Amino acid sequence: MTEKLLVTSALPYANGPLHMGHLAGAYLPADIYVRYKRLTGADVIYICGSDEHGVPITIRADTEGVSPRHIVDRYHAMLKEAFNALAFSFDNYSRTSLPLHAELSQEFFLKAHERGYITKHTTEQLYCPHCKRFLPDRYVEGTCPVCGKAGARGDQCEHCGNWYDAVKLTDPHCKICGETPEVRKTTHWYLDLRKFQKPLEAYLKSRKDWKENVVNFCSKMLERGLEERPITRDLDWGVPVPLPEGEGKVFYVWFDAPIGYISSTREWAEGKGKPDLWKEYWTDAERKLVHFIGKDNIVFHAIVWPAVLMAQWERLPQKEKDFEKELKGAYNLPYHIPANEFLNIQGRKLSTSQNWAIWAHEVVKTFDADFVRYYLSCILPETQDSNWDWDEFMVRVNQELVDILGNLINRTLTFVDKYFDGKIPQRGELGELDSWMLERMAKAPRLIGESLDHFRIREGLHRMMDLARAGNKFYNDKEPWRTRTEDPADCATTMNITCSVIAELCVVASPYLPFLAERTARMLGLGEEIAKLGWEEAGHFAVPPGTELGEVSMPFTKVEPEQVEEQKARLGKPPQENHREKAQDKQLKITKEKKVSGKENIPYEDFAKLDLRVATVKACEKVAGTDKLLKVTLSDGEGERTVVAGMAESYTPEEMMGKKVVLLANLEPRLMRGIVSEGMILAGSATIDGKEKIVLLTLDGDKPELPDGSDVD
Repeated sequence: MTEKLLVTSALPYANGPLHMGHLAGAYLPADIYVRYKRLTGADVIYICGSDEHGVPITIRADTEGVSPRHIVDRYHAMLKEAFNALAFSFDNYSRTSLPLHAELSQEFFLKAHERGYITKHTTEQLYCPHCKRFLPDRYVEGTCPVCGKAGARGDQCEHCGNWYDAVKLTDPHCKICGETPEVRKTTHWYLDLRKFQKPLEAYLKSRKDWKENVVNFCSKMLERGLEERPITRDLDWGVPVPLPEGEGKVFYVWFDAPIGYISSTREWAEGKGKPDLWKEYWTDAERKLVHFIGKDNIVFHAIVWPAVLMAQWERLPQKEKDFEKELKGAYNLPYHIPANEFLNIQGRKLSTSQNWAIWAHEVVKTFDADFVRYYLSCILPETQDSNWDWDEFMVRVNQELVDILGNLINRTLTFVDKYFDGKIPQRGELGELDSWMLERMAKAPRLIGESLDHFRIREGLHRMMDLARAGNKFYNDKEPWRTRTEDPADCATTMNITCSVIAELCVVASPYLPFLAERTARMLGLGEEIAKLGWEEAGHFAVPPGTELGEVSMPFTKVEPEQVEEQKARLGKPPQENHREKAQDKQLKITKEKKVSGKENIPYEDFAKLDLRVATVKACEKVAGTDKLLKVTLSDGEGERTVVAGMAESYTPEEMMGKKVVLLANLEPRLMRGIVSEGMILAGSATIDGKEKIVLLTLDGDKPELPDGSDVD
């Protein structure tokens, strides 16, 4: 039976960029797991989105003197860009400021209210006379009433993990103005968690294989006994409370953010033209709901969120056996919550306020994204806090990823390219070493998969690298440089098997190293064939003899010590200020609604997504049966690609030959007249001699000449 999965990563706050701590906790492990499950044939979708209603967003907006909308628009785009740069494979990445999300959150609230799970109380809350407003929990800091640690937030202590009412803080102060707040009365609605105590105890017992850190944290909370938890707050940014007396109140982010998983799934279903498809993923009892989170989110995902979901059920189950199969038609509860611990940086606790952090959007400008994914996978804080060390980063990338995996790919393919005319040779009679290697290949997917199935991502990476190590040992022991002349048939067998190892690695390494896997598959000349391979099938795949290699190049360039020293020097220093930011923000407000030539303005982040590069025309011919289309073969610095261009009425194939053009390289491929067009050549339109003519944007004659693949900025 096909495994059914719905996988989520905790919604990141749209109040700042992504850092390595985020990626290590909730995102990279999830992406690796999902990529693996897809290869096994599982029915799986990966859902996420920006959390845009948190108080940290309004705090940043107040600090910068702009609207919360301005903040979330900025950081939603930045988050998406960083995820894309690191090849995260979300099926849908949404945002909680969408009307769809607000409507669904209000539906959840009203149903829980109707069923008696929502209570209403007039309580005391901290009010800042200077700012003239009630202070949401994260507008307040003080001393934790549980552990006595200073600098505790108004809702939860990051040091001990306990949550409490802000009025219980010792020595509280307003984070905006620094003044001491006073206690005033206000009315709010609460989720009565007391009614979910027994159901949650039974539910926790039914989760037999949850990680120890999750079970221990939840057990301690349940032992203390659950209390009512406020579900609304006095704030003007968020999802409005849908009650007549709820004016000026919005939902707490802990309530509406997890509902974002469902609204994002709904958005995905609507995008596929099947608006009811989301129900299959949220109410099918055979569907496994897996939440990847950091340990600071355990209480919300393992206690509060299941209670919110149960509040939508027709009845509350009271015994463990009730959870062996979820109630028919009800929202599924989390099947697994593989929460990770925290990531430290250079032996110190990560601190964004002190800029003791490594920012995702910055690190990918210096290092190959696969380097980041590899090292982070090596040190994931799966059972305890771990540490990112820049010197270790260089050593592990250079000595493991480059020298083991990269070396296997490079030495094998350059050998085939040089001594077998760039074609995969025939596999002949097998010897003892050949059988040993084939046996290792057959076992590898099962071993790696076993680790990933149990969320042991680091162990899976080690087992994947073991296959690369075995490939290098096989290559060395078979000595193809010697058998090339002494026993050509054995040499051919060696190279066929080693190329098959590399093909298998393109599959089993792809969850960790998607960019390398794709590049290597192209070098093997088997991009489409490898893309079709399943996980287990990869262990038995033999590269067809006669397959022509693509353009062979070094898989990686090593990390240099100077690059690492530069990164270490950045830690703890304030980010470089942009002194024109306020003026630019003001200008943005003035010009936001302006249009150019009748077209809507786009944010810079959208433009930055365009991969514009130099390319040279290597071949060109007219597309049969058309007057306007040319089939153009381009060299783009990574290989060759085909583009169908509508300029045959302005340029002959002969005139196109050798021209250096600007290529939009990451345009989605399109099928045109039976030809897959892999990009777009930039050109302009002009009236010449009374006739409209297409004019190529070329770089011919540039000094110095730009090589193919150069960025066009």
